Amino acid sequence: MRLCPVSAPAVLALFCLTGIAVPSGAATLSFGCITGNLAGDCAIGEAQLSVDVTDPGDGLIAFTFRNAGPAASSITGVYWDDGALLGILSITNAPGLVEFSALASPRNLPGANGASPPFETTAGFSADSDPPAQPLGVNPGEQLTVTFTLIHGKSYADAIAGLTDGSVRVGIHVQGYQTGGSESFVNASLQTYPIPEPGTAALVGAGMLALAVGRRRRA
Repeated sequence: MRLCPVSAPAVLALFCLTGIAVPSGAATLSFGCITGNLAGDCAIGEAQLSVDVTDPGDGLIAFTFRNAGPAASSITGVYWDDGALLGILSITNAPGLVEFSALASPRNLPGANGASPPFETTAGFSADSDPPAQPLGVNPGEQLTVTFTLIHGKSYADAIAGLTDGSVRVGIHVQGYQTGGSESFVNASLQTYPIPEPGTAALVGAGMLALAVGRRRRA
């Protein structure tokens, strides 16, 4: 496993935990295409890519990016446009076929001006897949979980409110289409739903201020 320091002002910490079931609340975000290079590729992304926003407790918030498939596509970059909700200190990769590192290149979401208002990636709030980018991205049947520490006394409810009113946005860059093209997306509609109280919250230690990005291949 590898630790990659992130240099960003006024940030706290970010920790990712995969395989943690039953968070206390959740919201699912769909994505809207902002680049429109090829209508077919945009349609694939809008149909099969999503992110679950869950509350693991202990002042954390988790973003689980999913690629439902079946069409070829790979999430290779994830970005956040955030006012003052999230904190990040480091990123740690768990073993697996999905490998992401902090600080995506380019620094801002490609095609960011296609969003309204233009998407502005918060400094340090991005990650992308390691080379080779498409094989190590989030391909059909795979997922990636990134968990942040909420800062400045903010809560999960505050984050959901921000995602609803647009003060917090999530962007993804997608490659690996059969066409050879690429598209960028920003979160669109949001659906919230309650799920049972966490039974595994004790696994998240208060002193664990790091981030891991991992992947699970669905059967």
